[in-house]
Amino acid sequence: HVQLVESGGGSVQPGGSLRLSCAASGYGSDHCMGWFRQAPGKEREGVAVFFVGSGNSYYSDSVKGRFTISHDNAKNALFLQMNNLKPEDTATYYCAARGHSSAAWCEIALRTASFYYQCQGTQVTVS
Repeated sequence: HVQLVESGGGSVQPGGSLRLSCAASGYGSDHCMGWFRQAPGKEREGVAVFFVGSGNSYYSDSVKGRFTISHDNAKNALFLQMNNLKPEDTATYYCAARGHSSAAWCEIALRTASFYYQCQGTQVTVS
């Protein structure tokens, strides 16, 4: 059973940076780990994912080049570095995971924001 505890988030001006952290346990090499976000009145959107088995990472077009997902195997932690933040990045961000996955399924999870596990979410406000 995967457990996720997220930290980070907050408020920042446009162009600023924030870093989200996610302490994870119970996951393995067949897991897809990442973040999705949801703004009020909008559907959830996959932001970035990382397939543990291959180390491949994938990003939504809206954040590509600005956000970086990374994984610290020793610390069992996932990070999302968010640079050049824009007002449209304002949302609640959720660390999430999906087991019994593959690199291909990880890309699908990104496009559909479909995960089996998720954390409590943290607010990111850019204004």
